[in-house]
Amino acid sequence: MATKEVKEIVKRGIPKTVPSWGDMEEWVDHYLMRPFPFLKPSRLIFPQQEELVPSVDIFEDGGDVVVKAELPGIKKEDIDITLTDNTIMIAGEKKKEEEIKKKNYYKWESSYGSFSRTFSLPAEVQLDKVKSKFKDGVLEIRLPKTEEAKKKEIKVKVE
Repeated sequence: MATKEVKEIVKRGIPKTVPSWGDMEEWVDHYLMRPFPFLKPSRLIFPQQEELVPSVDIFEDGGDVVVKAELPGIKKEDIDITLTDNTIMIAGEKKKEEEIKKKNYYKWESSYGSFSRTFSLPAEVQLDKVKSKFKDGVLEIRLPKTEEAKKKEIKVKVE
């Protein structure tokens, strides 16, 4: 008499993935930063500093590459612009105001700190002819394109 070989059923589940940093931050914020739902927002217990990330637009205007950055509350002395052959870095710092000694302060939403943003330029530029101006919290940098970069542009007729 032959014996039957018995095979066990093996369960194979979908492998669990490693949670992303965003998931971990959400979990920490949900379970540790806000343990008591009646104490919302969590800034009452754990004040957080907002991250400074200025909005930046990069476009071409005539023969220039133009970079515009919104930098409200930042002084022009606290802005640093660095150029290389194909990148531009804008860095700066919004300094915290001196301690306010007023009573009855109900809310504090002002952010402060430093930032740094780096972008690849869409064309070769003449580094020695770059101009910038800062007015009403908006930084505008004009980078003239090189003659070679201007020659590379062609217009394609749409049929």
